Amino acid sequence: MKLRIKGNSIRLRLLKSEVERFAAEGAISEQIGFGGSVLRYSLRMSDKAESINARFANNEIEILIPEAGARDWTGNGDVGFETEQAIGGGEALAIIIEKDFACVDRPDDPDREDAFPNPNVTC
Repeated sequence: MKLRIKGNSIRLRLLKSEVERFAAEGAISEQIGFGGSVLRYSLRMSDKAESINARFANNEIEILIPEAGARDWTGNGDVGFETEQAIGGGEALAIIIEKDFACVDRPDDPDREDAFPNPNVTC
């Protein structure tokens, strides 16, 4: 699962095997170490969440998706979700979750075999 953060925007991109694991287990997590500290980021299905939302606590970014929508997404061809979460002061956090497509211009990409077919490639 790839994490991209820019300003008030967070994006998670999942490979095919990660989408399958998310569907089977209801959650997927990764972490990055910084010597003695770790940043963990997780995507979880929730039967209590009414909308997609993110939270940060204990060095973990956690994104919750309503279970029904998450289960539907893992089994269909939709690319993903994009939403905004109010964070106060008139600002919002953009949350994007999407299936990771094969890179068109990098045939040596190590994730290529596990990526979803890129719709921008015509055969």
